[in-house]
Amino acid sequence: MADKQTVLVIDDDDSLRRVTEYTLSEAGYRVLVAANGKDGLAVFTREAPTVVITDIQMPVLSGYEVLRRIKEERPDTLVIVITAFGTVENAVEAMKEGAYDYITKPFSRDELRMVVAKGFAFLGMVEENRRLREQLSDRVDFSRLVGISDEMQEVFNLVRRVAPSEATVLISGESGTGKELIARAIHGGSDRSGAPFVAVNCAAIPRELLESELFGHVRGSFTGAVKDRKGKFELADGGTLFLDEIGELPLDLQPKLLRALQEREIEPVGGGLRRVDVRVVAATNRDLEGGMEEGTFREDLYYRLAVIPLLLPPLRQRSADVPLLVKHFLAKHGGAGITVADSAMAALEAYDWPGNVRELENAVERMIILRRGDLLEAADLPPKIRQGEKKERGGVLTLPDEGYSLEALEREAVVEALRRNNWNQTHAAAFLRIPRHTLVYRMEKYEIRKPS
Repeated sequence: MADKQTVLVIDDDDSLRRVTEYTLSEAGYRVLVAANGKDGLAVFTREAPTVVITDIQMPVLSGYEVLRRIKEERPDTLVIVITAFGTVENAVEAMKEGAYDYITKPFSRDELRMVVAKGFAFLGMVEENRRLREQLSDRVDFSRLVGISDEMQEVFNLVRRVAPSEATVLISGESGTGKELIARAIHGGSDRSGAPFVAVNCAAIPRELLESELFGHVRGSFTGAVKDRKGKFELADGGTLFLDEIGELPLDLQPKLLRALQEREIEPVGGGLRRVDVRVVAATNRDLEGGMEEGTFREDLYYRLAVIPLLLPPLRQRSADVPLLVKHFLAKHGGAGITVADSAMAALEAYDWPGNVRELENAVERMIILRRGDLLEAADLPPKIRQGEKKERGGVLTLPDEGYSLEALEREAVVEALRRNNWNQTHAAAFLRIPRHTLVYRMEKYEIRKPS
């Protein structure tokens, strides 16, 4: 592997090449030289230098072609282009092909040294950022998140990529899919992992207390406020605040949350503005885009929360994970020595799991407690899961012999998808594998309304 301070100079001008070699050698770099593009590429392949300086106008191969081939072979290589034809067009062309910088002949020795030093400093910064991101990514703890399905692997990959950043994340998914576990994994993989992770369920706190719970209050600001109290934002300062069921946040509190996200400032009840340093991860099982259309959720707040949207698939869409989850929950609840019969596992995989992973865990715990031996049979399953074991695993349709209207079939599919997803339009659209606006169009076409 080449020394990180190695520079390859490719130039057909013997005099300029010697001056460039001397200047850079004097500055402490290891310098390789080539008199044309073909020889330069051979040296590049053999030595793998970190920085390449190449002329544009050369025989055999132009500097542009050298630049293209270097970027194809090793995209991270830093290439500086030099030319006597210092036009804007040349500069633009070189930058389009991936050049780091562009200098024109004649250039001073100081200018050359400065450009090369700046290039190595840039490479050092890139390498440091990459190293830090890898370290943070390796810290993401997936020990409590179980899944081998393609759907969950996509989720895990996104978590690894987003965790080291400061971006706000909006996790959507049905109840019981593990949204808080994902939020904790994001926190654990960030550089805030040593600071608090504070979780708030916006649906579980009475409206009249929620503002104080989030932003705090000062003594005497309302009846019962006998002393100053910090809110969840201040308690999470330096760390991560997880706002679960964000769709339940009252409309009049949404501007205060928006200010906290945009300005990193909060206003306790009865007090003045205070600065906070908090990363927010929010979660919802509601259709926030539908809420925007209905006027119950602010559009600007939605887009501020959903910088990184992350959709957790329901368990019925990743049945491949069921056996692994069953094994995980058996071990968690003291049933590590228990085995599951094939017939019982088939029924577990066939069941729709409206309560998702949470329902599966409860079912496994129930079976452990009520088991008649260390082999769980289909008879040991909860009745509703047992009844589902005979569900048809092939096609999804049973059409009458006399025929059926395609429009009626489509309407029925839309209604069923909405029903299964608790009338969440975003989730129903994902279930049907269509864009959300297509689902909304179908709902309008067939006059489908959520039951009151």
